[in-house]
Amino acid sequence: MPPVPCPCGLAESYAACCGRFHGGALAAPTAELLMRSRFSAFAVGDTAYLLRTWHPGTRPRHLSLDESQQWTRLEILGRTGGGLLHTEGTVEFRAHYRHRGRDGFLEENSRFRRDDGHWVYLDAEA
Repeated sequence: MPPVPCPCGLAESYAACCGRFHGGALAAPTAELLMRSRFSAFAVGDTAYLLRTWHPGTRPRHLSLDESQQWTRLEILGRTGGGLLHTEGTVEFRAHYRHRGRDGFLEENSRFRRDDGHWVYLDAEA
């Protein structure tokens, strides 16, 4: 059986790509990889990972996902900062989904910040 492709769109398998972050063995080293791993967490329904990688100042108390919504594809449109030596960064993306037989997408410019040495999602730029 071939390996399951990663929902984030990179060429690696889920286990070798975002799955390694979801499992907690590694932390995403850049804001873009955190963005990709969070998209994959939405795709596989990993709410624990989503909450764990959300900045404590903006994180909701609870998170429930709509099981009828399937996240199907991620496009990275741009980025600023967010590298190995940065403390802040943004990732602009378009996340495609299918919901109740209709295709749609969410476009956002997300802000990320290092918290205790790890990248976390802060919020969306207005």
